[in-house]
Amino acid sequence: MKVLTNLLLLLALSTRAVAQENYDTSLIPKELLPYASAVVRNNEISIEVKDLDNTYYRIKTAVTVLNKNGDDEADVVVFHDKANLIKNIKGVVYNQFGKPIGKFSESDFQDDGAVSQSSLFEDTKVKHYQPAVTDYPYTVVYEYEFKSKQTLSFADWEPKPSPDVSVEKSSYTFSCKPDFKIRYKELNILTPVVKGTNKQGEDTYTWQVSNIKASKYEPYSPVYEKMNARVKVSPQAGFNYLGVSGSFNDWNGMGKWIYDKLLSSRKALPQSTISKMQEITAGIADPKEKAKKIYEYMQGKTHYISVQVGIGGYQPFLASDVDQQNYGDCKALVNYTQSLLKAVDIDSYYCIVKSGSLKSSPLADFASMNQFDHVILCLPFKSDTTFLECTSQQIPFGFLGDFTDDRDVLACTPNGGRLIHTPKYTAQNNLQQCKASFTLDATGQLTGDMTTTFRGTQYENREGIIHEAPKEQVKSLQREYPINNLDIEKFGYKQDKKIQPVTTETIKLIAPDYGSVANGKIDFIANAINRVGSVPKEVRNRHTDLYINRGYTDEDEITYKLPKGYHVDIRPAPLNIEKPFGKFSAQITVVGDELVYKRKIQVNEGTYNKDLYQEFVDFYQAATESDNSNVTLVKDN
Repeated sequence: MKVLTNLLLLLALSTRAVAQENYDTSLIPKELLPYASAVVRNNEISIEVKDLDNTYYRIKTAVTVLNKNGDDEADVVVFHDKANLIKNIKGVVYNQFGKPIGKFSESDFQDDGAVSQSSLFEDTKVKHYQPAVTDYPYTVVYEYEFKSKQTLSFADWEPKPSPDVSVEKSSYTFSCKPDFKIRYKELNILTPVVKGTNKQGEDTYTWQVSNIKASKYEPYSPVYEKMNARVKVSPQAGFNYLGVSGSFNDWNGMGKWIYDKLLSSRKALPQSTISKMQEITAGIADPKEKAKKIYEYMQGKTHYISVQVGIGGYQPFLASDVDQQNYGDCKALVNYTQSLLKAVDIDSYYCIVKSGSLKSSPLADFASMNQFDHVILCLPFKSDTTFLECTSQQIPFGFLGDFTDDRDVLACTPNGGRLIHTPKYTAQNNLQQCKASFTLDATGQLTGDMTTTFRGTQYENREGIIHEAPKEQVKSLQREYPINNLDIEKFGYKQDKKIQPVTTETIKLIAPDYGSVANGKIDFIANAINRVGSVPKEVRNRHTDLYINRGYTDEDEITYKLPKGYHVDIRPAPLNIEKPFGKFSAQITVVGDELVYKRKIQVNEGTYNKDLYQEFVDFYQAATESDNSNVTLVKDN
């Protein structure tokens, strides 16, 4: 689904403006320099709705790059297609003293296709220009215009694009004829809108900010867009999107428009396919089992491609076309699956969602199209509600993983739209369990077997490896485990694709010199399989709360058969930590010639007071030290 549309990408990636002529960097207010990699000297975005299929954008930008970390802020990137036509791109590059050192125009831009690997039809192209400057600081000033042939979606205004950017001045002006009404949402805006009328008699809405300081990057901060200043604009009355008209004021109206104008006419299937669905589900009484049978049929028949041309950015292929051609994008495959289910009288909801591992939900009180980028399917069974990801040929029925879990989505139905919530996978659900049985001999060689199961969002931890060639699988597994000199003699995977799916990994291994042998002693790390990778960076005088996007639990148990003639001389002390955000425990027991190591770490998602951040760092530091602790065996006298 073309969520942001090309014009939104266009402005999201072009975020600075220009209204002054002296770009000497010594004129930048000193208070804007701390923590800044770049400074927006001035940014002007002007949007004018001429009529329902003509919107004009004018962008002027001036940004000073202070160091190498700010180079991306000077990268001029402009997306365009048949519905978004660019003109009049030009710019100047200045040195630190505000003297021009180069000019550029549209002919200096590279113009490449912005087609993803999974796209079959996509007309989006991208113009981009990166100044070849290595002497810092420098300033890039540019401006351009473009025309968009639609009035459904407008660019958000985000004056401060990232934490390490400060802003001298930035403004956003929206103008339209009095009969074109808009809704707007101000988020974290200290200065409200100024309304007026321009010389053409158009209504104007203007937002301005100035002197916004950069901020220090703080790990595990809340989602930046929720803290950042932003303005969203959406049409209130009639709009036009590439020939399709409509209006909505809330989520109910938006869902109704999507269903009526974009979906309702796309669902017809050949009678032969309807009969086939009835045939393959004959004898199955449980509606959920019927749905599972049809879903797996769809997975086996189709494959995913992206369609981003014209209205295809929002409207799916005809279900009959997918049935014949065996491919489609997320919209088309959801619509097709919905039609297949309807053939056996199973109702479902076409749901639009903001995808990605970082959970993001639409604003509950502001309906707009640019808050989504993907489509999934919801089956409202009487006993429970099941969601389906229709773009994957491997994902189990009823499982979403971390791509669309635990967030609001808009269900588009004949009766209108409504926000519903996708399943949440808790820290306890996202479980990785490993049980290993190893033998350590007198030369330090480690041999043995281990079995690991992955559940919840960790179910897909090995998905990439599973689909690699065998030689590459071995290399990937050697990178996964911190066992030096690891040689994998045999391995295998089994996936139980139930609604709460499980991936099981089995490995037979040998690792020469895992233990270090010297002077009648053998030293080895008890935690051979699952160590904390890194410790969060310490932050003094933290400003933001501690935010953990998704929780997880890892449990490990390793039994070592020790070499004959040796006994345990030194072993790590047991460790048990319990905090609001998580738990960690590790302990070693010795019975006869066996050493048993048990470890558990659980991290709980949520937002916690910033004062707990140092404890969070200490938690991981203690876990890391424990994970890397040695056991020392001494030869018997």
